[in-house]
Amino acid sequence: MDAIDRDILRELQADGRLSNQELAQRVGLTPSPCMRRVRQLEQDGVIQGYRAVIDPEAVERGFEVLVSVEVRRDRDAVEAFEAALQDIPDVIEAYRLFGSPGCLLRIAVADLRAYERLWIEKLTALTGITEVNSQIIMKRIKEPTGLPVNR
Repeated sequence: MDAIDRDILRELQADGRLSNQELAQRVGLTPSPCMRRVRQLEQDGVIQGYRAVIDPEAVERGFEVLVSVEVRRDRDAVEAFEAALQDIPDVIEAYRLFGSPGCLLRIAVADLRAYERLWIEKLTALTGITEVNSQIIMKRIKEPTGLPVNR
């Protein structure tokens, strides 16, 4: 990957809706080689997709919670827990961690009442869970904007 590929990645992270013409201008290429490079980055799995960034309030998901979860440390329990998370759309991110806590979840729901319902009906009911701790997000200080792409 050269400097132009990195420039392409930076530009597309900032605005994934750039036309090929505009992208080519920004990175100093003509449209045809620019498109070839973008397609190659996609084929190589460097660019994994394109998404819209949605206002959580607009879709009634403005109440966010970070949840640390301890899962019994055996393979079956961990696999069952991870599989069950796939079926809970309110869990918008999930990470297995080294050490304690064993997992960290980011949850987006409408309000405290919706989170309480999720906590009671789904989270604490998952097999293998030994502890659930919730941290309500007061304010998002830094929005995700993509990965730093070094020159």
